[in-house]
Amino acid sequence: MPVHPSIHPTVTAVTEKIINRSRDSRSAYLERIRAAASQGPARGKLGCTNLAHGFAAEAPRSKDLLRRNVKPNIAIVSAYNDMLSAHKPFEGYPRRIKEAVIDHGGIAQFAGGVPAMCDGVTQGRPGMELSLFSRDVIAMSTAIALSHDMFDGALMLGVCDKIVPGLLIGALSFGHLPTIFVPAGPMTSGLPNTEKARVRQLYAEGKVDREALLDAEAKSYHSEGTCTFYGTANSNQLLMEVMGLHLPGASFVNPGTELRDALTTAAAQRVVELTAGGPEFTPIGEVVDEKAIVNGVVALLATGGSTNHTMHLVAMAAAAGVDLRWDDFSELSEVVPLLSRIYPNGSADVNHFHAAGGMAYLIGELLDAGLLHPDVTTVAGGGLDARYRREPVLEGGQLSWRAGPRDSLDKQVLRSVADPFSTDGGLRMLQGNLGKGVIKVSAVKAEHRVVKAPAVVFDDQDDFLAAFKRGELERDFVAVIRFQGPQANGMPELHKLTPPLGVLQDRGFKVALVTDGRMSGASGKIPAAIHVTPEATTGGPIARVADGDVVELDAEAGTLTVFANDLENRVPAAPAGGTTFGTGRELFAALRGAVGTADRGASVFGATLSGAQA
Repeated sequence: MPVHPSIHPTVTAVTEKIINRSRDSRSAYLERIRAAASQGPARGKLGCTNLAHGFAAEAPRSKDLLRRNVKPNIAIVSAYNDMLSAHKPFEGYPRRIKEAVIDHGGIAQFAGGVPAMCDGVTQGRPGMELSLFSRDVIAMSTAIALSHDMFDGALMLGVCDKIVPGLLIGALSFGHLPTIFVPAGPMTSGLPNTEKARVRQLYAEGKVDREALLDAEAKSYHSEGTCTFYGTANSNQLLMEVMGLHLPGASFVNPGTELRDALTTAAAQRVVELTAGGPEFTPIGEVVDEKAIVNGVVALLATGGSTNHTMHLVAMAAAAGVDLRWDDFSELSEVVPLLSRIYPNGSADVNHFHAAGGMAYLIGELLDAGLLHPDVTTVAGGGLDARYRREPVLEGGQLSWRAGPRDSLDKQVLRSVADPFSTDGGLRMLQGNLGKGVIKVSAVKAEHRVVKAPAVVFDDQDDFLAAFKRGELERDFVAVIRFQGPQANGMPELHKLTPPLGVLQDRGFKVALVTDGRMSGASGKIPAAIHVTPEATTGGPIARVADGDVVELDAEAGTLTVFANDLENRVPAAPAGGTTFGTGRELFAALRGAVGTADRGASVFGATLSGAQA
């Protein structure tokens, strides 16, 4: 797989390193999916009883077509539920998709649903301990939906944090099937994110009551669609587009609009064209290759996207036989400029990003700078350069694509490579005698990026919050929150720590967070070393830190150090023995025992996917 000659030398070097490292695992993966594709549609080999079960509920016309195996059958796999705003729009998608597929010469069946949980609802609650594992449950649910061997292609309907990575991992286990991801889009803009953050801090200080806080939150999250800040959900959408799995420009069109409906119809029709037997057969396993993965990392860095993807992208890559590592993120971050500021990295939301030029402008800038591979396979046909510089429009009620803007329409939100917000991507790896971790500095001011202070150690985020309320943290310190890793309790996000830490930082104290847990897509202005591995539960160095030990988090040098000469000789602390029962947590004990490390994707599948994690 030669690299295009116009590509930036660092992008070339990282890509070639990934290709070489993945040679055996990627070859094995491709051999498997090509063998599956060469056998033809599996539906044609089903026994009569099997096939009859597969079309028993269909209308007579569809039943006849499935019986005779004369048209491609498209699986619909959806994360719809009507509690979560991002997935509510999917309610009407199956009917629209089925009509569009039939009109385009195919058949579609709703193959299965996958769970969709919201970290915003479970934040700080016991249910959050199921969140990370839901990704792998979704992957398995996707595989179950496709396992009936009735299908020639698939459409994946999902948006949020663990759902899209799970859908992709599951889809890649059926990598011989053409598959398109179908988004729902962000809700319209509500209360500005900076105002929401201000009210949260006031509530943390006790200056406003719960009613004022709830009013602000309800004005922020107010309708159908994805939350508008640039967290993991919207990072997912960006990745699916730049990796060639969305139709061009599909990511950030609002729900309930004619353009959104037209894009959904177009995706349904397009997947029919990609099925076997036609001239454009495009299995998803051929789309998601080393270059596509690198493109995803570059776009994530260029926009200050979610740190969750230092795990999700690793796991998604492994599902395609590609061995992606944290060092690859770090090397790319050094040469990829930060081109957008979307909350929490700025005051704008994803609707402002979209209006400023959005994906077409971003992809064009990165292509022109040699930071994206143009010669990749996409569901739109052709390479990234040919299709994804364009944006969708309705002309006379018909969907078409036009050239995207060549200049940013709002330079406070989106800039060129020649005039970036920062010359690097703002995502850095930290390493030292505390292990390895990740820090997102795109929202952290330069004066806060190096903190050296005594440790204050907690084994539970609630203990930290209680200490803050008692006024015990009015000083310089590094909060070490441990026993929050994948094996401990499923690695919950710790966003409830952000407002009090922000209050203390605003009061002039030097504060930082070090944790084997997550902060993820909404990581903000506080320097936070997250995903620290080895985690405390496995006896990692973070389990040996004591109150008063001087800890230095240096985001500039990329180091994470505790100054304690006897660190290695200390007995690791044991967890406090919190409950693992209730809210379904007892059902996930096997996953906690099987999960891998954060730097290898925190996956329960381990090396069984492709050998890439061996």
